[in-house]
Amino acid sequence: MTTTTPPITLDDVRDAATRLKGVAHRTPVLRSRTLDGLVGAEVFLKCENFQRVGAFKFRGAYNAASRLGPEQLARGIAAYSSGNHAQAVALAARELGTSAVIVMPEDAPPSKRAATVGYGAEIVTYDRYSGDRIAIGQALAAERGLALIPPYEHPHVIAGQGTAALELLEEVGELGALITPVGGGGLMAGSATVAKGLHPETRMIGVEPEAGDDTKRSLEAGRRISIPVPRTIADGQALHTPGELTFSVNRRLVDAIALVSDDEIREAMRFAFERLKIVVEPSGATPLAALLTGRAGPLPRRVGVIISGGNVDTERFAELCGKRT
Repeated sequence: MTTTTPPITLDDVRDAATRLKGVAHRTPVLRSRTLDGLVGAEVFLKCENFQRVGAFKFRGAYNAASRLGPEQLARGIAAYSSGNHAQAVALAARELGTSAVIVMPEDAPPSKRAATVGYGAEIVTYDRYSGDRIAIGQALAAERGLALIPPYEHPHVIAGQGTAALELLEEVGELGALITPVGGGGLMAGSATVAKGLHPETRMIGVEPEAGDDTKRSLEAGRRISIPVPRTIADGQALHTPGELTFSVNRRLVDAIALVSDDEIREAMRFAFERLKIVVEPSGATPLAALLTGRAGPLPRRVGVIISGGNVDTERFAELCGKRT
């Protein structure tokens, strides 16, 4: 089922930006002449790896959690996530003086799990290849009376994620294309709502790992397609089907989806580290990989890229990027 009324509007994103002012970081926009020369365009990198919890997810989590009433905040919040949304909800809960319980896969990156616990959350684990995290999260929330904040299937979460694109466009002006990673689709849906709302001619390009091409298949089919849970280094994009709300936006506003391999993601992470001097996690590096490989297609003169996060520990980074294959 696809909704006929958009779940969010540009005004919803602007309202989220007001709510997040002074709470979320206004992250930097980086430029690189080397990158510009390699891809033949002016590239503006919105670096959400410098956001609180190290990823854009704090924007949506806080925007949703901060709207809960006092009675619900007293009972607590639940979420399910492979890592970044987990940390975001945990920190939002701490900021708002409440508790959080997070459903996380058993194989979640240890650094993301440790950070989630460090923000004060309780973790409940499951097997991502056999368990249904949505059903587990819903049952847990119902049993304990918690408010469930999903990672992307929530209008306030989507609106919060869109504030990254809003900040980027406020700072650099109109872009010919905006490229974002696509997992569940919340970042893309929020970004597309902003970009198309302000500049309808902006081309929206999403990027997925080759093993996790559920959104690309869904857009081509005109309906949500499910695939087996993908095995990819881009753990934040290891999803089997797009969200219903997010897909209702993205099927209208997304122009193309590019696919990149795990090896191409590794090379993009190395490039970011060696040439841009920033640490980017695999999911956050997929748009950069699409640029460097040309998989994003012919580029306009000015291109925006949202680097979605930088949560990768030193051992994992060295494992992924230490040796070229």
